[in-house]
Amino acid sequence: MSGNALVAERPLAGTAGNASTPVADGLAVLGRHLQRIKAAPGVLILTQTMPITMLLFFGYVFGSALAVPGQEYRAFLVPGLLAATAANGIMTGMFQSAQDCHRGVMDRFRTLPMSRSAVPFGQTAADLLTTAVGMIPLILAGLAVGWRIEGGPAAALGAFGLLLLFRFATAWVGCWLGLLIRSEEAAGQLGSATFILPLLSSAYIPTGNLPGWLRTLAEWNPISAVAAATRDLFGNAAPAADAAWPVSHPVAGSLLWSAALLALAVPLSVRRYARGGE
Repeated sequence: MSGNALVAERPLAGTAGNASTPVADGLAVLGRHLQRIKAAPGVLILTQTMPITMLLFFGYVFGSALAVPGQEYRAFLVPGLLAATAANGIMTGMFQSAQDCHRGVMDRFRTLPMSRSAVPFGQTAADLLTTAVGMIPLILAGLAVGWRIEGGPAAALGAFGLLLLFRFATAWVGCWLGLLIRSEEAAGQLGSATFILPLLSSAYIPTGNLPGWLRTLAEWNPISAVAAATRDLFGNAAPAADAAWPVSHPVAGSLLWSAALLALAVPLSVRRYARGGE
């Protein structure tokens, strides 16, 4: 029997009797997902090492060919990769929830006396915790290649908080999509397609020289706002005054994008989970 199956069959604490509460149920599911990652860490390792690979590839292969006015390219790239990592919550959330649907784990959860919001919340909370830890290697790699946090400690903590908030929001979007798709194979294929989202943003390149329509599309991409806010809070670059509103006011834009995604995805995920395969 596979590690995932063993984890899925373990009873969840806090789901029996009248002592169950939404918070206790959510923490129990969170623990289940952490056990799942421990038993099968392959996806986590892949998603956490990919940004470092891209840092080395873009930073050293393309870095000399990409000009960023007034800034060294690798210093521009690291905050963008952190924003792209936050956006990857769509891929991981979609794959995990689709995998659980495909293997019947969600159906088993629905038979337990537990809150309907506990299962998606436990999944997204576990993703948030693993992302917070998984960003450390990328940050260390960025420091090793010359990136520096040039803002104050409070602003830097604000940048990390903003990144984790956006990751939490995108994980809920992915959770809803996975519950909607319900196919492990289809989720894997669609998740690979989400790789294009950071490419259509300012995560890797400045948007100032893009054609008009493409620049508009990139600057209204939520990842661009998060990347710009991260650069601003880390003290790496000031927001572009002539950009679209979410990029010229990146902190406010990132907060609004995250709130909008959560307001949309949380109720949709809970409702879809409660409906099952209907």
